Amino acid sequence: MAYTTVDDPTQHFNTVLYTGDIVDGDGTGHDQAITGMGFQPDWLWHKGRSHARQHIWVDSVRGTGGSPTQMLGISSQDANAEVSANTNGFIESIDSDGFTVTSGNDSSSKSNNAGANGRTYVDWCWKAETAFSNDASATSIGTIDSSGSANQTAGISICSYTGNQTSGATIKHGLSTAPKTIFIKKRSAGDHWTVLTQTISLNTHLHLSQNNGAISDPMFTNTAPTTSVFTVDSDGQVNGNNDTFIAYCFSPIKGYSKFGKYTGNGNVDGPFIYTGFRPAWVMTKRTDSAGDWAMMDNKRPNEFNVVQNYLKGQAGDAEQTDDSFNIDMCATGFKCRYNNGNYNADGGAYVYWAFAEVPTVNSNGAPANAR
Repeated sequence: MAYTTVDDPTQHFNTVLYTGDIVDGDGTGHDQAITGMGFQPDWLWHKGRSHARQHIWVDSVRGTGGSPTQMLGISSQDANAEVSANTNGFIESIDSDGFTVTSGNDSSSKSNNAGANGRTYVDWCWKAETAFSNDASATSIGTIDSSGSANQTAGISICSYTGNQTSGATIKHGLSTAPKTIFIKKRSAGDHWTVLTQTISLNTHLHLSQNNGAISDPMFTNTAPTTSVFTVDSDGQVNGNNDTFIAYCFSPIKGYSKFGKYTGNGNVDGPFIYTGFRPAWVMTKRTDSAGDWAMMDNKRPNEFNVVQNYLKGQAGDAEQTDDSFNIDMCATGFKCRYNNGNYNADGGAYVYWAFAEVPTVNSNGAPANAR
């Protein structure tokens, strides 16, 4: 059985649902505080549920900017550069127990992105608590300077760097264990999201902003990340000269997070994927063909199986409830409950990312209490 060092996953990852209460129309700008997180969320993945709206990533490493001052945002569903401010409303700040959304100052369409009155939203939030900075020439760790924030207990780091367009460049990621998956996005100009997942191949990558299958291209020079650095090619997607980048790095933590692969069987009695914990959040992606980045959690719309409310990571569509996209979140993993090709085609190859609601076994070796 799976032992863990994370007895309470909600201290490191949490899903927050809320309904906007900002009324449009006066152009003055308003705020709405979202509290009860239990920690400062250093990375938020934000999405409107009830309406079509883009996915937005904000984090404490990139921080704030623009006028009015708001969190710097990047959309995961397109290749656009970082956004410094949005008059339609955005996430204004990351706070000690949550975050604050603002309406912006556009009286015609305020708060569409984050707090429109009566609209529903979801935020998936991670904690990356300890800042780091690395001068590569002084430490001899990596060949490119980097800085960021890392949570060693939960195996997540957020890393900022400036590219030099040199193949084989190495960047300190801030973790003490080697990350198994990395999401990289150019900040300073438009370009694809590049996703490394070692569950398929070091010589391939995925595009988070697209639904295509795995792409054979050595963006990471066919080199596995180490306990201190990851390696990138000279390609502009991950290492353009003088371009700024942000990387989100994940190492699996037993009983808390797992990143793996499975093969579909094309049956309503689909495969069971063992994680060693009851999942709070699951994202799947087909790699041998086109397929959605399917995102599910244990809070939409309720806390019981079958889970069938999902969002597409590569699209701004409103939340969908579809009987053909069912999973059960079980005490030790998740089970596919339909033959939808996006997550369970016969012989289809898939990768997944999962974070825990509760581990199967706690740090003392005793069974944990799953809901």
